Amino acid sequence: MRLEGKVAAVTGAGSGMGRAIALAFAREGAKVVVADLNPSAGQGVVDEIAAGGGEAIATETDVRKQADAQTMVDAAVERFGGLDILVNNAGVGKIIPFLETTNEDWDFMFDVNCKGLLWCSQAAARQMIAQGRGGKIINLASQAGRRGEALVLAYCASKACVISMTQSIALALAPHKINVNGIAPGIVDTPFWVEVDKQFANLLGMEVGEPKRTFSASIPLGRIEQPEDVTGAAIFLASSDSDYMTQQTINVDGGNWPG
Repeated sequence: MRLEGKVAAVTGAGSGMGRAIALAFAREGAKVVVADLNPSAGQGVVDEIAAGGGEAIATETDVRKQADAQTMVDAAVERFGGLDILVNNAGVGKIIPFLETTNEDWDFMFDVNCKGLLWCSQAAARQMIAQGRGGKIINLASQAGRRGEALVLAYCASKACVISMTQSIALALAPHKINVNGIAPGIVDTPFWVEVDKQFANLLGMEVGEPKRTFSASIPLGRIEQPEDVTGAAIFLASSDSDYMTQQTINVDGGNWPG
């Protein structure tokens, strides 16, 4: 098991890719802090991990709040004795035409996707530095961060910010042997994309479900991405296999975007 003896915190771990990563880390031997805004969803993942013989705790975490980020890290230290891995997975998005994007829309996406990543990374990094044994930070970006889209301005910008922040944080933490890398998924079959599909359908005059089918048909590997498809990259970036890798964002999108 590649993460035996490690402690990991995963934000937005109550569903979707966060849940898949938390379960995969537990199977690889890590003790997991399941951080989510929805406490019942987080506890449900903890129960799944326990049923598989793993160890986990849930924390009610709003990543926009620095105090919540610190509480998540404190919970890892109190229960498991430290923190070795952070996955910044929590994220939000809206499909909004450029001319209709509001201050509230912009702040909502940047507060969660970028400020939340900053607060959680700071809290985790301070603990990792104090421990003196290095660590791993993994940020969930998106193919949307690789390109602009007419109806997805703020979300694309926020995920481009995640890629840039990954580079900057990696350089800042390299002297402490803390590796910082990212994963850029594509169209993932999660509750998030159920809502995105509805928003696209409304704006494009399509039936609900049609946008997701249409976009998925263009994926070179021929199918929509599943949450579990990102877990291999996440385990690699969390393990010693990636010790000489930092500042990178890996596309895991079925070949949907070449950059």
